[in-house]
Amino acid sequence: MTRIASADAERQAIREVATLMAAAARTAPKTRGVDTIQTLVVDGEDLETLAQAIEQAAGEQSPAMGPGFLRDARNVRASTCVVLIGTTGAPRKPEVPMDCGACGLKTCANLLHAREKASRGTGFFGPVCAFASIDLGIAAGSAAKVAADHNIDNRIMRTVGTGAMRLKWLESDLILGIPLSATGKSPYFDRG
Repeated sequence: MTRIASADAERQAIREVATLMAAAARTAPKTRGVDTIQTLVVDGEDLETLAQAIEQAAGEQSPAMGPGFLRDARNVRASTCVVLIGTTGAPRKPEVPMDCGACGLKTCANLLHAREKASRGTGFFGPVCAFASIDLGIAAGSAAKVAADHNIDNRIMRTVGTGAMRLKWLESDLILGIPLSATGKSPYFDRG
């Protein structure tokens, strides 16, 4: 008979769920039928690299936001792995523009022009097509649901995405991170 210790079983379960989450993000509905979602599962020593990048980003935030970045870096260190989900911010199907204005600009051509002039800030790269944000939200929600369905503690975090942006682990303009844990109490809530 083979025995699997609790910690080993939990770690294996989390990694399996992380791969299912990546698949859920990929298959989530996409606006205009255009898929620009990218995923990456991060574990092991890369968790520390990611936590350090989040801490570095903390110093570039407003005084009110910096402590949240430091807290979330600690959350990443307390996690078994992190699922990153990103997307590009360019308009979907610019050859057949919607010109909806939801990005704050009048046309998709204006958005493309503004993106050419933009420079990367301390977090995400913009301006972005509103449909990119919608796609990212749907993908992250689909992934988080998979984790919840398997009783894996998780939380969608912008701060983790900011750290991943610094590391350039995905070719994305917007990234969200979902750290994963299986402990007696979720480290992602009641965080003070």
